Amino acid sequence: MKRVLPGFGLSLGFTLVYLSLLILLPLSGLVFKTSALSLGQFWDIATGERALASYRVSFGASLLAAAINAFFGLIVAWVLVRYPFPGRRFVDSLVDLPFALPTAVAGITLATLYADTGWIGRYLEPLGLRVAFTPLGIVVALTFIGLPFVVRTLQPVIEDIEPEVEEAAATLGATRWQTFRRVLLPGILPALLTGFTLAFSRAIGEYGSVIFIAGNMPLISEITPLLITSKLEQYDMIGATALACVMLFISFALLLAVNGLQWWAASRRRGKERGI
Repeated sequence: MKRVLPGFGLSLGFTLVYLSLLILLPLSGLVFKTSALSLGQFWDIATGERALASYRVSFGASLLAAAINAFFGLIVAWVLVRYPFPGRRFVDSLVDLPFALPTAVAGITLATLYADTGWIGRYLEPLGLRVAFTPLGIVVALTFIGLPFVVRTLQPVIEDIEPEVEEAAATLGATRWQTFRRVLLPGILPALLTGFTLAFSRAIGEYGSVIFIAGNMPLISEITPLLITSKLEQYDMIGATALACVMLFISFALLLAVNGLQWWAASRRRGKERGI
């Protein structure tokens, strides 16, 4: 059979060169720059009080935002696929808005809306709930930019699930919760975890939309990317690369764990399909 692309060797060579230029070389340069530090110096920078606080804010807010998007993104994707309603195409196009909107514009808009005098913030302030210039504002911004990753990952999977499957489960006496948990969730779970991973990955490195709504207060609402930028502005290249390496290692470990969970869920689903 004549293949569209050239042979495996040539295609693999192009792939490795492309990935090396875009990913491996920059990451290798980052690690090489950090190697100028001794282990003690690296540890002091990576575990400083301000650095640890920024890790908690960055990863905590990213995980929370990704979890929120996983829950509500599933609902949004389900509604867009399963229910016809007036304006569905318009709502579907709104999902992609965070993709097209510059992150700085998104941050300014969210800060304006959720400020004490904003359209939404003015009603939350009497309730004692402050969003803008607090860690909660970071979660709002990260949820905004991460939603499309979950919805667009789930939509094709939900489209492939025939409505007759739900009808058959209902005919056999299954409740809605049983139908979702035992019939629908096994097929959706791998895609849901993928969307969660993509949203989480996007949130970790987010900068533009966060700095305008976070308040950027050290030890309170300062994200790690901002701390790295601050060190670069102070010409502390070594300190910036050390923090970047920590973010790289932690992000890689978390993504590896989530991918392992995806593999486990997919293997379990295949095993059930085969009756193992």
